[in-house]
Amino acid sequence: QVQLVESGGGLVQAGGSLRLSCAAPGRTFSTYAMGWFRQAPGKEREFVAAIIWRGGYTYYADSVKGRFTISRDNNKNTVDLQINSLKPEDTAVYYCATRRTTADWGTLRTVGGYHDWGQGTQVTVSS
Repeated sequence: QVQLVESGGGLVQAGGSLRLSCAAPGRTFSTYAMGWFRQAPGKEREFVAAIIWRGGYTYYADSVKGRFTISRDNNKNTVDLQINSLKPEDTAVYYCATRRTTADWGTLRTVGGYHDWGQGTQVTVSS
């Protein structure tokens, strides 16, 4: 099991930016993809973005396209999520997750499509 640790959350005003980071200590050669999800109070966990580890191909939820950018650092074994133009509705706990086997984008946008999860980092956007 891979241990994932998210960081970078916090309280920010609407219109501001944050950069979340997910560290996956240890080996990542078995990682096929990593994703970011978020869960607002009283709502289900929803897909935000995913990246294929080899090749760096990315996929985003329609609601965050143009504002969120997912990237990975092979040397540091981290996946970052740059969030710009934050809105109050972006308030949620943000989770990163990893998948070890090949999957299509349809699978990678589902909670069940991942093998390991982090504990989450809180993002709060004030209006």
